Amino acid sequence: MTDAFVNPEPARGEIDALQGATLLEFGTAWCGHCRRAQPLIAAALAARPALRHLRIEDGPGRPLGRSFKVKQWPTLVFLRDGAEAERLVRPQAEADIAAALARIGA
Repeated sequence: MTDAFVNPEPARGEIDALQGATLLEFGTAWCGHCRRAQPLIAAALAARPALRHLRIEDGPGRPLGRSFKVKQWPTLVFLRDGAEAERLVRPQAEADIAAALARIGA
């Protein structure tokens, strides 16, 4: 699991060009919902150390989050070969995250 937010955030074109499975996590360090979801995300990713996981700090004026139409944090966007395959907003269970990861082949 990635602890730090990607800085600067990648451009949408870079994300679209990614190959394989990727988890984009949109949120902020001060968001209570984001902090509450961290143990769930970490547990789901524990068995998948090779998975590409990008934590993207989101907020007004952040183009990547806007391009994915992120409205609430955390938003988890599951990509397969750069295309969105699934999304979870404010996940409540590790099992939901793990199932989405399995569906993208992670």
